This record gives sequence, C-alpha cells and structure tokens, in this order.
Amino acid sequence: MGNKINPIGFRLGITRDWESRWYSGKKGYAQLLDEDGKVRELIENEVAHGGIARIDIERAADNLAVTVHAAKPGVIIGRGGETIKRMRADLQKMFPSRTIALNVQEVGNPNLSAPLVAQRVAEQIERRFAVRRAIKQAVQRVVESGAQGAKVVVSGRIGGAEQARTEWSSAGRVPLHTLRANIDYGFALARTTYGVLGVRAYIFKGEVIGQQKPLRKASARPERTRRRPAVRRRVKKEVKDADAKKA
Repeated sequence: MGNKINPIGFRLGITRDWESRWYSGKKGYAQLLDEDGKVRELIENEVAHGGIARIDIERAADNLAVTVHAAKPGVIIGRGGETIKRMRADLQKMFPSRTIALNVQEVGNPNLSAPLVAQRVAEQIERRFAVRRAIKQAVQRVVESGAQGAKVVVSGRIGGAEQARTEWSSAGRVPLHTLRANIDYGFALARTTYGVLGVRAYIFKGEVIGQQKPLRKASARPERTRRRPAVRRRVKKEVKDADAKKA
C-alpha cells in the first residue's frame, strides 16, 4: 500500500488539506477542474525555475484566488512586479468572466519541502552529478533541517544503462502506512540525453495527534475522574478531619 498510493491523496482530510478548495455540482465540475489544470500549467511554464512547491486554488462565486508557494518568490514576482503582473493578465485573458487574485508565499525551509527536494535532485542529475551522491546528500540535508525521516528514490536508465533500475537512500523513519504521520511527497523528472528519470522524495515531519475531527459530539456531562481506592480513602479521611475540626 505504501508504495502504490500517493501519500498526499492518502491523507487528504486527515493531516493534509486539498490544494484546490471549491465546490461544484455535476454540471460545472469538469469545467472547473479543467480550469485548475490550465492555471497550474501556465504558472509552471512561466516560472518553473522559481522553485514552486505547491499551487493552491480557492474559488468563491466568480472569484479565483491563486496562491503560489515558492522557494524563490523574487523570481516569480519579477523586477518591479513585471512577471506576476504578466501572469495575472494572462489568467484574466484566459478566464475573462472571473476575478483573478494571484499571490506568492515564500516557503520557510526548502529542505523540508518534498517537491523542492525532488526538483533539486533532478536538476543535479541533469547536470551529470553522480546519482547516488546526489541522493545521499539530499537525504542528509533534509534530516539536518529537522525532519524525523527522509527517503529519495530515482528510477530509470541511470547513467545511460541499457536496463532501467532504481537507486534510493533513506534515513530515519518514513511510516507510509500510518495515517497520522505528516508525510510530504514530491515528484520531479530529470530529462537527460539518454532518457527521462523519475525522482520521488518522501519527508516525515512527525505525527499529528489531537487535531483530527471528533468522531462523536462530547456529552454535556462533566468528565468524571476515576481515583484509586487508596486515594479515595485519603480524601475521605481529610474531609472527615476537616468536619471534626469545625465541630
């Protein structure tokens, strides 16, 4: 299960929120979903070198709010805001009936963002770095940044070999089967002269406990605390002594 299911989709609504937040009926759902894909494609094609970690899309009536989480917000904004103004204008031309709001938010620590880690390893492979060395260095940087575990996997014709294989390295714990585990997942492609390699990155940031929605409503009665027999006897004795002093 752990290697067959996307860790983000597996935890949606538990430890991970949706990247597209809106509601639609059966008639308009396909259209809005296609619009989301076009928005993400336009932004990624324009500023792919800006280190995009994720793109959040929110809708309310005819308003479309797009938030780009990136490691290099200056690259996405551009000099004097030229780049972001151009992208906002392109989105407005693409969807003239919508009110577009495009924002950029900086990623605090790029080493704790799985998509950015995967992109960095893919860039190193394209520049002909040693694959195993790039993987081990990436895992080491993630663990040193405070993660409880990390795993990076590269698959394909590594080094131009005739037969495809998989190279991977991990450190710490990466519990893919645990739903309460906060695991970030990222995927990137390394386009080399001998083929395309796939890079996957998993980062375990710790377990989320106590933030899930309650399964049932809490009762109106106050919670009763069970006491041990010895504790009950001591409490009764203290109450009895207090009453005797008052008398």
